[in-house]
Parts: sequence; C-alpha cells; structure tokens
Amino acid sequence: MNVAAPLMADRPQAFHVPRFERVAVSCVFGDPRDPRSWSGAPANVSKAMERLGVVVEAIYPRLGKLAKLGIAARDMLAGHGRPVSGEQILRSRRARRRMADEVTRQAEHLGIRHVLHTGTLDLPASDLIRGTKHYLYCDHSWALARRYHVHADRYTARALHAFEDTEREALAGLAHIFTFGAYVRDNLIAHYGLPADRVTAVGSGMGAIEPWFGPKDYSRPALLFVAKHLFQAKGGMLLLDAFAEVRRQRDDVALTIVGDERSREFIGSRHGIDFRPRLPWSELQRLYRESTLLVQPMLNDPWGQVYLEAMASRTPVMGLARNGLPELVDGGRHGFLVDRADPAALAAAILSAISDPARLERMAMAAQRHVLGAYSWDRVAEQIVFS
Repeated sequence: MNVAAPLMADRPQAFHVPRFERVAVSCVFGDPRDPRSWSGAPANVSKAMERLGVVVEAIYPRLGKLAKLGIAARDMLAGHGRPVSGEQILRSRRARRRMADEVTRQAEHLGIRHVLHTGTLDLPASDLIRGTKHYLYCDHSWALARRYHVHADRYTARALHAFEDTEREALAGLAHIFTFGAYVRDNLIAHYGLPADRVTAVGSGMGAIEPWFGPKDYSRPALLFVAKHLFQAKGGMLLLDAFAEVRRQRDDVALTIVGDERSREFIGSRHGIDFRPRLPWSELQRLYRESTLLVQPMLNDPWGQVYLEAMASRTPVMGLARNGLPELVDGGRHGFLVDRADPAALAAAILSAISDPARLERMAMAAQRHVLGAYSWDRVAEQIVFS
C-alpha cells in the first residue's frame, strides 16, 4: 500500500483505499499510547493502524478537579442529584462539551482532519463545520450500560434522561461507528436509529498475555478472578458469596483473586482464597496458565478482555449471560454462561464445571482456537481503515 499516494477520504471506500492517512486517537481515560488506558485498546489499535502505514497521533482530553467540582455543582442545582460516581460527571452535557472542545483544540493544533474516539464521553464533535471527520470505536452504549448499571437506581430520573439525550447527541454527525460486539451494533441501530451502513462490528484483539500450548492439569480445581479495579462491579462480591458455598461442598477448590489494594477490605481472611495485588504481566500470565477456570461474573462489563486472555491461555471462562460474554463464547460453546446474578446459581455452575475435567479440557482447546482465529488488533485496524 502506497500511503504517499493521494487518498480519496471523502468518497466511498474500496477495500484498497484507506479512510485516512493520518488520524488522531482520543481517549478520556488516559494517554491513548499508554497500554494501561482503557484496557490497552487505544494503544493496541493505534499500533495496528501504524502497521498499516497510517500516521497516528494521540489526544488525551481531561477535566481538572476544579472543573469537575463546578460541573457537579451546576448539575446538582439543575436537579440531577448529588453525583454518585465520577462517571456521572463525565456523562453530563457540560463535561462532554468541555472535552469535545479540547479534542477540537488539540486536533487543530496537530493539523488533524480525522479523529477516532474510543468512547462517547468527548462527543459531540464541535468542529464538524470545519470538515473534520469523527469516528467512534466503542464497546457499549448508554442504553446497554443502563440495563445492569450498579448505580442506575441511585441516579435521578432527570439525570437518566439527560444521559440518554447526551448519548444521542454524541452519536450524531459521526462519519462511522465501529463496535467491539455485534450486540452493540444492533443496539445502536435499533435503539438510537443509526443507519446500518454507518455502524460496523469489528471486534477487538487481545492484551499482552501470550497463548499457552503447554501441559495443564484440569483435575485440580484452581479458580481465578481478575479485577484491577471496580471489584464490586466486576462481580467480586457475588463470587465471594458463591465461593463460600463451593467450599462447603468441596474444600479442595482454590481461588486466586487479582485486584488492587482497595479490594483487600472486601476479601478479608477467607479459607481457600489467595489475594494477589499489583502483579506484573509475567506473573499474571503464569496465573492464567495454571488456573483451570476463570470465574468472572461481571455485573456490567460490556466486553471483557480478561475473557479473551484466559481463553488464549487455555483456561475456560465463566460469567453472567449478559453484555458481550455470550458473543465471546459463541452462546456457551466456548465458556459457561450463568443466567442469574445469584450466588447459589453461580456456585452450582462452578461445581458442575469442575466436576468434569475432561469437559474443561475440551472446552479450553476449542476456546483457544476460537479466540486466536477471531480476535486480532490487526484485523480490527484493517476494518477501521479500509471498510
């Protein structure tokens, strides 16, 4: 591909004609080049686009503490209630427009005419009139996030209505939207009325965990749970309650929990649980390889890179039958789906899974083949740049 040749970015794209030769990737959760930002998705997709010959710049819009306090105060006066999380501030119209203006400022400074957003919190775009094209790569929508949101019952009706309105504003005017999952694409079309030809499901790639092809003993019930943050939202409390029941029936089952120091207060001292904070990648990779079942009953995670990392390590996965997991495990062929966020249901599913080591091994082998063949950052970048 000769990226120095003139590009017809404003015309319908043939497969061999890229959308852009230069693009800025924007992320409100950290520097897009930092692999710690948004589970590494912005950094990974940026590197993959660069391998295609695209010049990639980084935009990191952010709000200072004083700005956040001011926005929170004004929203309280407007009847949105006291913010129950930082997300409530970021989802507000004022915060989005402040960050959208910052994206515009940085894009103009870089001389960029194409911006790929990794989420809607720095939208709607404020420079469309100048001819700048904006794209979105997202793993959920507000309509999907609200279904199982851990704070949904604490938001005021006015705040919930405002979140819906601002999401619709954010999606308007985008040149194209790329989604992690097909279920997100379907929601954007059905709920938000977006044209089907402007939304493409491109999937995701995997993190730094390398596939494991070595020996593995599935007769040893070693469970794993990974939550670098948001222990409760990722199903940590649900798992602790379920594990207590599992241990009452089988005292040979072990659980390793990887989390930050704030998670320690929830775990305390419980038999059969090993808490591991601040692990380097090499140690986390070893845990993936040694575990025989990842139990990650995430209450409202839209996709879950942790599932892909486990499956690449030939570790079967278990989680709730909601959001992206049914798609990732192909409806249950490559992982265990639990219908209810209920400790008894989760405990029963765990006990059933570990009772059949041969089934675990078969599922692990099939799951690894599935993810290695279907999830690649290079494939994501190709679809963003050329589709």
